[in-house]
Amino acid sequence: MASAETAAEHERILREIESTDTNCIGPTLRSVYDGQEHGLFMEKLEGRIRNHDREIEKMCNHHFQGFVDSITELLKVRGEAQKLKGQVTETNQKLQNDGKELLTSMDELRQCRLQQRNIATTIDKLTHCLPVLEMYSKLQEQMRAKRYYPALRTLEQLEESCLPQAGSYRFCTIMAENIPRLRTQIRDVSMSDLKDFLESIRKHSDKIGETAMKQAQVQIARDNAVTSQQRSASGRRIRKEACSGTEVDRNKSNPFTEQDSGILDVEDAEQDEIPGAQDLVDFSPVYRCLHIYTVLGDRDTFENYYRKQRRKQARLVLQPHSNMHETLDGYRRYFNQIVGFFVVEDHILHTTQGLVNRAYVEELWELALSKTIAALRTHSSYCTDPDLILDLKNLIVLFADTLQRYGFPVNQLFDMLLEMRDQYGEILLKKWNQSFRQILDQDNYSPIPVASPEEYQRIAGQFPFQDPELDKMPFPKKLPFSEFVPKVYSQLKEFIYACLKYSEDLHLSSTEIDDMIRKSTNLLLTRTLSHCLQYAIKKKNVGLAELVQIIINTTHLEQSCHYLEEFISNITNVPPDTINATKLYGTSTFKDARHAAEEEIYTNLNQKIDQFLQLADYDWTATQGGGQASDYLSDLIAFLCSTFAVFTHLPGNAIEHAMLPGKVAQTACMSACKHLSTSLLQLLLEADVRQVSMGALQQFNVDVKECERFARAGPVPGFQGDTLLLAFIDLRQLLDLFTQWDWSTYLADYGRPTCKYLRVNPHTALALLEKMKDTSRKNNMFAQFRKNDRDKQKLIDTVVKQLKNLIATNQA
Repeated sequence: MASAETAAEHERILREIESTDTNCIGPTLRSVYDGQEHGLFMEKLEGRIRNHDREIEKMCNHHFQGFVDSITELLKVRGEAQKLKGQVTETNQKLQNDGKELLTSMDELRQCRLQQRNIATTIDKLTHCLPVLEMYSKLQEQMRAKRYYPALRTLEQLEESCLPQAGSYRFCTIMAENIPRLRTQIRDVSMSDLKDFLESIRKHSDKIGETAMKQAQVQIARDNAVTSQQRSASGRRIRKEACSGTEVDRNKSNPFTEQDSGILDVEDAEQDEIPGAQDLVDFSPVYRCLHIYTVLGDRDTFENYYRKQRRKQARLVLQPHSNMHETLDGYRRYFNQIVGFFVVEDHILHTTQGLVNRAYVEELWELALSKTIAALRTHSSYCTDPDLILDLKNLIVLFADTLQRYGFPVNQLFDMLLEMRDQYGEILLKKWNQSFRQILDQDNYSPIPVASPEEYQRIAGQFPFQDPELDKMPFPKKLPFSEFVPKVYSQLKEFIYACLKYSEDLHLSSTEIDDMIRKSTNLLLTRTLSHCLQYAIKKKNVGLAELVQIIINTTHLEQSCHYLEEFISNITNVPPDTINATKLYGTSTFKDARHAAEEEIYTNLNQKIDQFLQLADYDWTATQGGGQASDYLSDLIAFLCSTFAVFTHLPGNAIEHAMLPGKVAQTACMSACKHLSTSLLQLLLEADVRQVSMGALQQFNVDVKECERFARAGPVPGFQGDTLLLAFIDLRQLLDLFTQWDWSTYLADYGRPTCKYLRVNPHTALALLEKMKDTSRKNNMFAQFRKNDRDKQKLIDTVVKQLKNLIATNQA
């Protein structure tokens, strides 16, 4: 069993040896040597070899004849092969000889191809490098020409496209290393240009603003011309409509006539073209710097820097000079700088994308508006010249209109102008106060003499005066008022014109202008003119004739108030009967002045009477009175008669100009008589007069009778009956009581309405009686020895006692 297996194994190994590559037979043979049947295997191997040898021999015997035949044929072929070899050798030699030239040409061709390839490679490399060098050369040229924004674009193109395509060459590396330095240089140089630009516009803001304001002024003038042409054309159309409707229909499509259009065209042609901000300022540094910083990715830094610097410049521009208020040129330079600043900002706003925005510009404008208004309020408060204020107002209007055309809100400026209107009005009032005072001081307070119709028409042109009776009188003649009436009226009109000038171009309605003028005129009338008239009336050394003329003058000025109303309505185109229209207070002003003059007349008359009474020199102890009035009283009566003769020039009322004494003259006369009566009574009762004799009373009675004769003579017509005598009734009853010694009647009838001495006050009678009592005692030291004197003294004592009882009873 074991031998069979061994034989099978040896058979397998043999087959494996026969079929396996000799390189892999090692492991098979090792398995044989590792086993115990080595000899047996060797025997099998030799047997197998013998079998194969026999098979080989059989095969060789089978093919031997063919092999011999093949060798024989091969030997035959060897000769031919030798011939062929010789031919081939000969052919090869020929080929070798012929191929040497070809190889030389081929070698030359190969060398040429190599050079050609190298040249192509070089050209290709140069094709990529030359743009870099050209771009870098262009960059250097742009830097030298200070064209920094194109240089930055070139630098960007060089870095992003040219250098990567060129390859890693040394010069490319150097260029790449220089790019950040060039960017920094461009940024610094562009920033330097921007700083120069900011400094330039700061210096040229005045010129830019002046140019912008001139443009606005020209445009406003054109607009006004167009408006006036439209109004005139409208007026012509209305007139043509009244004549012929067909012409209106032909011209309906065009609001201007051919002549109007020609005028406008001529004005436009003659108007020189005024350069704008872009013509005066080169904004390229801003644009260039903005683009450069945008390309560099640092736009926010640039915007913040620009806005910060412009804010600083705005604060400098908005700081006014300390002496700006002295001249109009100071205000003009201030406004020009502000306008120039905001014209530049407006141009930057509309020509750049986001460098400044509307919110930033509005913020700056709010700052400028507040500071400008504050500066104008401060500096205009120092101004005392109305012409300068008016010029300043026109300049502010032009300033506001200019900025409004650039889209800036200017309502606060016009509100400030309305505030300045009050200041302007106060300055006008001060100026007109001086004018009025000068007129009143220079007036001669005499009626105006008129020698010719031309002179009369000249005065009538200055003052609306109408008097048919005076017109009928021949020349020369006199007007009832003095020079200050037409002068004051002319000044009132000049004041109204001055107020109207300020209200122009303030975008106010006609009603607002009318209301403003009327209120200002009322202030002029009630404050300025009223005070000036009071000053003229109250000043020292003013005579009664002057006061009389002032009354006449104020009467005529009062009548002219409705002409002033019409004058204001004509220049403002507002009817005087408009609802809520302010009325002029001229009537009340002139009435108050006239009443003040009347009171001053009364006061002056009383003072003159007092001056005459100071000359009174009574002998209060005289035994008997004289037969005629005292000298001082005669002089006083003569003065009063001459004075009241002047009053015949006073008007009877505020409308008529009759040459008759009026209420003023009657009141003055009554007041003078009352004051004279009261003063005489006080003279009789004053404390310095300790004794009064009956003789002194008789003389005093003569003087009072002289006064009564004056009153009875009617120095001023118009009194009914003996009305003027009533001024002396108290004095007359007192003197009658003492001269007639009618004490029984007085004491018996006291307190009754029908009492004869109703006007005699018991205190007054007692005081005078005490003076007479002392006189009786002191003048006659022997009175006690004479029975009549003793009886008289007793009677006086009795009357005194009764008067005291009467007074005590009344007090109780």
